[in-house]
Amino acid sequence: MPDRSTWERFLAAARQAASQPTPLEASGRLTRLAGLVLEAQGIRAPVGSQCLIDPNPDPLAPPPPNDPAVLAEVVGFAGDRAYLMPASEMLGLAPGARVRPLPPYRPRPRLGDEPHPIVPNDRGVLRVPMGDGLLGRVVDAYGHPLDHGGPLQGVQSQPLERPPINAMNRAPIRRALDTGVRAINALLTVGRGQRLGLFAGSGVGKSVLLGMMARYTQADVIVVGLIGERGREVKEFVEDILGPQDRGRAVVVAAPADAPPLVRLQGAHYATAIAERFRDDGRHVLLLMDSLTRYAMAQREIALAIGEPPATKGYPPSAFARLPQLVERSGNGPEGGGSITAFYTVLSEGDDQQDPVADAARAILDGHVVLSRALAESGVYPAIDIEASASRVMHNVVTPEHWALARRFRQLYSRYQKSRDLIQLGAYVAGSDPETDLAIQLHPAMQAFLMQDMREGAPFDDSVQQLAEVLRPATGAAARAAAGGRA
Repeated sequence: MPDRSTWERFLAAARQAASQPTPLEASGRLTRLAGLVLEAQGIRAPVGSQCLIDPNPDPLAPPPPNDPAVLAEVVGFAGDRAYLMPASEMLGLAPGARVRPLPPYRPRPRLGDEPHPIVPNDRGVLRVPMGDGLLGRVVDAYGHPLDHGGPLQGVQSQPLERPPINAMNRAPIRRALDTGVRAINALLTVGRGQRLGLFAGSGVGKSVLLGMMARYTQADVIVVGLIGERGREVKEFVEDILGPQDRGRAVVVAAPADAPPLVRLQGAHYATAIAERFRDDGRHVLLLMDSLTRYAMAQREIALAIGEPPATKGYPPSAFARLPQLVERSGNGPEGGGSITAFYTVLSEGDDQQDPVADAARAILDGHVVLSRALAESGVYPAIDIEASASRVMHNVVTPEHWALARRFRQLYSRYQKSRDLIQLGAYVAGSDPETDLAIQLHPAMQAFLMQDMREGAPFDDSVQQLAEVLRPATGAAARAAAGGRA
């Protein structure tokens, strides 16, 4: 029989537990399911909060083992009705199913601002695993491992949405980044902290080019977001493109095409949040997202399902508003800290560069690399259209000599392309234009310079040196012309 002191400790613990207030759990009921939208009544949850839907309408009965709770997010409301989008399969849901909002969290202060008291927030935003334990792993949009490597170790549960950096506290882009791709290093130089888009139609080589940059780019951490793409590409990317040599410094977030639109949307945000976490730790991160178009399509599905009117080619306004909110989260951190250099693939439907998503992405990114189907069909890989591509920060990160060589290459390459039909028909007469003659002479070397095997890396300094070698006849001709003019 327990002694007196044991009973006293037990009673003291019971009194303390009884003195703590027990919060009442608010819940509602599922009243309608139409397409992708769930309608619930009886809950007062703000937009963006997470809810659990118990398939069993009886709150006193245990949930069936084969019908787990469905995770959903509040995406809109009308009066006392809340509209939710599911993040998992909806099998087993019935009228009257119980809807329970998840508890809220307290946000951190904005980076770069003066410290201020953290106030309670009613948003029940999802918390996901973050930390070095994600390196070498493949996870879904909620941080669940997909690689059969066991539970995650060395991670912490943190809010998915992270506060943005004050624009005046971002470090400027002043340093070139070696991507290992010769054409990009020499002619479309990328700066550390830049955001670029890879624009192309389907089957032109966007994923292969992403893989080359993942293998050869100098970065501390690689974060790959496979959003809305084919499921078979996940394992192929991990095993064939990353390989064992780079997998240890990479995190892959997979939300394939068969996932609900909310999961695809969250997969992009989760990959960006992981990159932000490593940047905040002072590391240089390479973020590869395939693709930004599938992200916009997921937002279109959600917006149209809750009744938002379409605006441009079936895309509602919220789809275009979401793009800069995602893209602006990457880039450089505060001076002396880490960085996120991001590459987003953009699918141009029908190779139309005026596709609304492609046009919107081009306006908010720091440059664009356009892949040409005509070059791919002629066997040129990577099929980079130098004339249509641009890096908006190249002049800030390269030497004046490098900048002059890149401009000269573009001039001669464009001159050949403009006269290509005449040259192929034999209508061009040699000697008619010295610049065109020089472009014809250098075209085989320029074409060979742009081509690169996917298993071949081209360091930055070697790329610039090869560019100078290709243009050596052009610089010699210019020098001779200048000497003749002085004479």
